[in-house]
Amino acid sequence: MSSPQKLRYAMVGGGHGAFIGAVHRKAMALDGQFELVAGALSSSPERARASGAELGLADDRNHGSWQDLLADELRRPAHERIDLVSIVTPNHVHHPVALAFVQAGFHVVCDKPLVHTSAQADELVAAVKRAGTVFGVTYNYTGYPMVREARHLVHSGVLGQLRKITVEYNQGWLATAVEEGGANKQADWRLDPARSGSAGTLGDIGSHAENLAATVTGQHPAWVCADLTTFGAGRQLDDDAQLLLRYDSGARGFIVASQVAAGLENDLRLQVSGTLGTITWRQEEPNQLIHSPVDGPRRILTRGSPWLCESARRAGRIPAGHPEAFIEAFANIYLGVAADIRARAAGCAADPLAADYPRVEDGAEGVRFIEKVVESAASERKWTALAHSAGPNV
Repeated sequence: MSSPQKLRYAMVGGGHGAFIGAVHRKAMALDGQFELVAGALSSSPERARASGAELGLADDRNHGSWQDLLADELRRPAHERIDLVSIVTPNHVHHPVALAFVQAGFHVVCDKPLVHTSAQADELVAAVKRAGTVFGVTYNYTGYPMVREARHLVHSGVLGQLRKITVEYNQGWLATAVEEGGANKQADWRLDPARSGSAGTLGDIGSHAENLAATVTGQHPAWVCADLTTFGAGRQLDDDAQLLLRYDSGARGFIVASQVAAGLENDLRLQVSGTLGTITWRQEEPNQLIHSPVDGPRRILTRGSPWLCESARRAGRIPAGHPEAFIEAFANIYLGVAADIRARAAGCAADPLAADYPRVEDGAEGVRFIEKVVESAASERKWTALAHSAGPNV
């Protein structure tokens, strides 16, 4: 049986010197589902074309701007056009590019946070609904096999009624003034409100923490009490966040997101406790999930084991004992997108286990969360409502 034709994609952003663009390209190449055929890889036309040439793009599909890229694709016959665009730019570019490609009928994958404001998010959700296109958001940590096993355990009732949802995401790369002199490209735009949005660390990694908790538990907080801090002298955006959360279910939550935790690298931790036990997962040891039941010995579940749920087994590529991690998690998000695109092209509904990826609605939820946290941090009130609720549980 012949392999399916690769899905053709274009990339906006992610050119020379951009960390995340290379990650996306490697992830998309991993399973042989995608082929990079076009791009506008930088906001500078010269850098964009130089980056495209380095990646082997044909001259006529190597563009100096995303507007030229879109216009060129629309001029081409349908059988030559891209199937989707991957957007890996700084945050302020997400909305105009994503909206334009969706309105033109193209499938989209966009990095997080989705856009700057909830109004932009709502506009994008409505546009995707009208167009009927696939739209994925790369909350890549949801692609880890053991995160999918954690979701299965919670949803199957193994933990009982949830009581405490905790996510800690600590990095140390902003512990010193790395942005001085403009030498650090990542710090330069992530600390700029015009490009990053209303939040710094909260938007960059706090958005991951929020989505990870929501994905695993299926619950969204109704109330937040937030403390955002800027430790770096002269910075306009937060570099440290602490959030207390309350859920309508009665559960409590706590999110810490810091990029000034000196000496730490990418220390993302999830812990969910219920009446029957607790699960714990660490991104720096991603192939293990610890399950601590209330009435039995602690279990260490490992990636690739035959007793994991089907979703977790599908997310692995190699036998147990061989580590899989960051690139593979991204690749699992893209596999879900590919499955959905192929199913729609065939005129059928996608297998939910195959088309397992964060959607535009998840991205919009993250944007609303960021806005409310920023509002809470600036307020004199103890609790700020995140969603319709009778009131904070006390």
